[in-house]
Amino acid sequence: MRVLGVDPGLTRCGVAVVEGAPGRTLVARHIGVLTTGADVDISRRLASIERGILALVVEFEPDVIAIERVFSQHNVRSAMGTAQAAAMALVIAGRLGLPVAMHTPTEVKAAVTGSGRAEKAQVAAMVVRLLKLESAPRPADAADAAAIAICQIWRGTAQRRINEAMAAVAR
Repeated sequence: MRVLGVDPGLTRCGVAVVEGAPGRTLVARHIGVLTTGADVDISRRLASIERGILALVVEFEPDVIAIERVFSQHNVRSAMGTAQAAAMALVIAGRLGLPVAMHTPTEVKAAVTGSGRAEKAQVAAMVVRLLKLESAPRPADAADAAAIAICQIWRGTAQRRINEAMAAVAR
């Protein structure tokens, strides 16, 4: 399974393409961030994020796009920007007929580290270990996107198998 993980954000949108399956070696195909300037008009910032995500979809042909679910933040402006960036990935998935998975930050942390309360440094360290990287992806948004993709590979694949088994029983 090949997953495009997206850690949405307007200034830094983390993106990672990870391949693998539960119990198998994970391989990072791409880890990075899409950046936009705070002084740029919002419509241009969103268009830039959309172009960047679309370019990754075209290049890597993921089976699914996994996005960190926007959670309630104290800063409404920040939450709005995060949601708008996430919408760009959702629009691309919808336009191309790609499945989408949404994962909460707690779910991602638990999948990658074993604890839903893990700190960013712990998540980054596990991303390094699991993907056999030389160092932690920088900035943290890139490591978070890789963690989201890993979460989808491990949890999404298991959930798909459960759904298939239940469908087979129902027949």
